[in-house]
Amino acid sequence: MQYFVTGATGFIGRQLLPLLLRREGDIALLVRPGSMARFEAMRERLDPGGGRLRAVAGDISQPGLGVSDADRERLRGAHVFHLAAIYDLTAGDEESDRANIDGTRNTVELANAIGAGCLHHVSSIAVAGRYRGRFTESMFDEGQELDHPYFRTKHAAEAIVRSDATVPYRIYRPGMVIGSSETGEADRVDGPYYAFKLIQRLRDSFPQWMPFAGPEGGELNLVPVDFVARAMDHIAHLPGRDGQVFQLVDPAPLSLGDTLNTFCRAAHAPEFALRFDRRMAKLVPKNALGVIGELPAVQRVRRQLLERLGVPEAALQYMDYPASFDAANALEALEGTGIACPALHTYAWRIWDYWERHLDPELPTERNLRRVLQGKVVVITGASSGIGRAVALRVAAAGATTVLVSRGREKLDEVSAEIEAAGGRAAVYPTDLSDVEACRGMVQRVHADLGRIDVLVNNAGRSIRRAVLQSLDRFHDFERTMQLNYFGAIACILEVLPGMRERGRGQIINISSIGAQTYPPRFAAYVASKAALDAFSRCLAPEIAGDGIAITEIHMPLVRTPMIAPTSMYRSFPTISPDEAADMVVQSMITRPPEVSTRLGKAGQVTNAISPGLSQLLMSAAFAVLPDSAPRKDADGKGEPATVSPEAWALGRLMRGIHL
Repeated sequence: MQYFVTGATGFIGRQLLPLLLRREGDIALLVRPGSMARFEAMRERLDPGGGRLRAVAGDISQPGLGVSDADRERLRGAHVFHLAAIYDLTAGDEESDRANIDGTRNTVELANAIGAGCLHHVSSIAVAGRYRGRFTESMFDEGQELDHPYFRTKHAAEAIVRSDATVPYRIYRPGMVIGSSETGEADRVDGPYYAFKLIQRLRDSFPQWMPFAGPEGGELNLVPVDFVARAMDHIAHLPGRDGQVFQLVDPAPLSLGDTLNTFCRAAHAPEFALRFDRRMAKLVPKNALGVIGELPAVQRVRRQLLERLGVPEAALQYMDYPASFDAANALEALEGTGIACPALHTYAWRIWDYWERHLDPELPTERNLRRVLQGKVVVITGASSGIGRAVALRVAAAGATTVLVSRGREKLDEVSAEIEAAGGRAAVYPTDLSDVEACRGMVQRVHADLGRIDVLVNNAGRSIRRAVLQSLDRFHDFERTMQLNYFGAIACILEVLPGMRERGRGQIINISSIGAQTYPPRFAAYVASKAALDAFSRCLAPEIAGDGIAITEIHMPLVRTPMIAPTSMYRSFPTISPDEAADMVVQSMITRPPEVSTRLGKAGQVTNAISPGLSQLLMSAAFAVLPDSAPRKDADGKGEPATVSPEAWALGRLMRGIHL
């Protein structure tokens, strides 16, 4: 038997091809001319000898798939498996029409032209749309509401097969296809995966025993991709099944609530112990729900919450999917084969594990960073050394245009040259960031030169370690830290906001300090300036969240940078490297959180909140144990380094990263 497959590199296709290769016959794959390299890699993996798999040049968007007359002759009588389609709830009408409707019409045209032995069309339970009740394999056009492009186009595609195919056909309607029950492998995030980020955040924030309230919902018919492929492979080779429809579904599907709890258990997350049945909503007048839902404040919060969790609006329709599905034909055809849809609880842990290791859109991978930053304009202050330099190199490697800002040009040019040597793009804007007008001018020049600013990283800072009682005649210390750490950052923020609001997207990252959580002695000037920036950002964040702008405060621990070099005592203390600090910054560009902290910083915040007396006692002891900073070196470059007692060394190891 000869086979011809469209969409062979897709989710189901990659599972089906190895099964077809176990049978007799050659397999031809539709391959776009620009994808021949991918085909060769797949053939090398699945058919090393190259004797079974071959490429047929064409494109699903072309009439007759654009297959040449010579290839049509070679394909005569082949069994055609039509897998190519868009399975994306976020796809629009035009894209869905082109792939699902036009692509199916072109495939049917080719199947007719080559006198295909059978056309095996992969449809979907989405053809049932918003049908209420049990949807059987014999049902198709029941007047159901098709209120989404995916529902509508999958229904239209199946209609084309039914009406236009002059060759025998078989139709397969899989349920909601998720990863493999054997490996968890998947290639996209949709369906139940949209709930995984919520589950993950519940797990990271609350103990597993804490109960939550959630929806009960209707049946969520999930099927693993390996079951779908095995079922199709078997049914396709059974005699006497032409013209039939096979719904490849779970005959005992779980409700939405039970599905969520199954994945919660797999993730060791809290479960939704209290679940609200959808019928409870009927107790509330529909017009009341409509009025509440249309309130601007409610819509704004809803949009922000869905964006934060990465959930598209269309996915919410599955929370109340009204249809259930019969599978009599499929079950009868698979009887005695051992091919059956496994219970979700037996493989949910594999689905979760694969998602968390490979598909989580917030993983700090180069792929995710490139997805977020490719083509963006990122302004980094204090970019000539330390954290700023490390962040600039990472951001440029991810495809962003990196704007390097600090006072001196020479070191900025060195960083720029390093970026460009690696194939990145950088622009240098020397600026005195303690001068408010200079900050404004810098942002204006970047806008004029590059058109926009997508991300602003306020990293430039000045730290002074000196007890207040030693600063009674040094008011300028407080002025200098506020001028750079606070006023300079504020000037940049105020200047970038209008452009970000106009585009409806942007992020401002402020490099704060663990000191703004723990309030260590000898750092009053520095901590006050960082705390002021924290307070400003917290007040501003809710004002601009609805504009798509995120503000992130990163409370850095002690970092081994030139800023701390004058304090010789820190040579004996544990610090993190600039590269480790850059990891925190670039991760925040992916996740866009309100705040990033270390565990020690959070512990300091909690201690200050519930027992300020204990916090003060600890810091008072640290003040007594740790020495003052050594005086600056004299004109001859001489100066005694600060001595570190065993007690001070031990305290530094215990309280890693706090500026003491």
